[in-house]
Amino acid sequence: MKQICKDLDAQYQEFDDLVKGLDEPQWYRSTPFFEWTIFDQVAHIAFFDHEALLAIEDLDQFQERAKGLMEVIMSGGSLRAHTNPLLGSKEPEALLTLWRSIRSRLLHRLQRMAVKDRLSWYGPDMSARSFATARLMETWAHSQDVFDALGIKRVNREGLFHVAHIGVSTFGWSFVARNLQAPDIKPRVELSGPAGEQWEWGDPASKERVWGSAEDFCLAVTQRRNAADTGLKWQGEIVAKWLAIAQAFAGEPQDPPPPGVRVVRL
Repeated sequence: MKQICKDLDAQYQEFDDLVKGLDEPQWYRSTPFFEWTIFDQVAHIAFFDHEALLAIEDLDQFQERAKGLMEVIMSGGSLRAHTNPLLGSKEPEALLTLWRSIRSRLLHRLQRMAVKDRLSWYGPDMSARSFATARLMETWAHSQDVFDALGIKRVNREGLFHVAHIGVSTFGWSFVARNLQAPDIKPRVELSGPAGEQWEWGDPASKERVWGSAEDFCLAVTQRRNAADTGLKWQGEIVAKWLAIAQAFAGEPQDPPPPGVRVVRL
């Protein structure tokens, strides 16, 4: 837990450093993620960090709030219109101060847990390690929206491995989320990390495989890019279908941006 919490803390800090110097008009600039503003993006992470803390400290309250949230989602209501007011922070500086407090408390609690401790979330329970990894993945994905909105090239570090790992681990989920039969295979995934290290999953002899940079893979599985707009290479019909619907996050099925729509000029 110490290592994943260290990497999660670094991911939080990268996002914090990206936004803390913005002026107020920049905070309300639209991002490529459904035109959410930068304020909305930070508020989203702060809200779900708060709910994660509740899942640890007050399960009954978490479950009651989760029920209300799921009702909004199932009715097609606006997620940010429901969650932003619950934070009680309408100004960027107040939001940053609140988020820093929430995430500090969350990291403190996670560090004291065993990797296999179980935690409730939106869906099946998760191990503490998977729980922390999911927070890291979501923070990475939503901060990517802000990097794109500001036209800044991101410099990824070794913590990107966690995003790639959850992307591979959700292979079956990407099909199940769409009420499709999950293929009974484990695709071969070969990725080059930020420092040139090689990350590998699956059977080396598999004919269903994808390879390329870890950054491109993570952008595809978090639906920040269409796979066709990355440098990824792949072979096999199943992998081709997977990359078209890959979804490393929980919730209702989402589609990646169409080819050419989210090609960002830095």
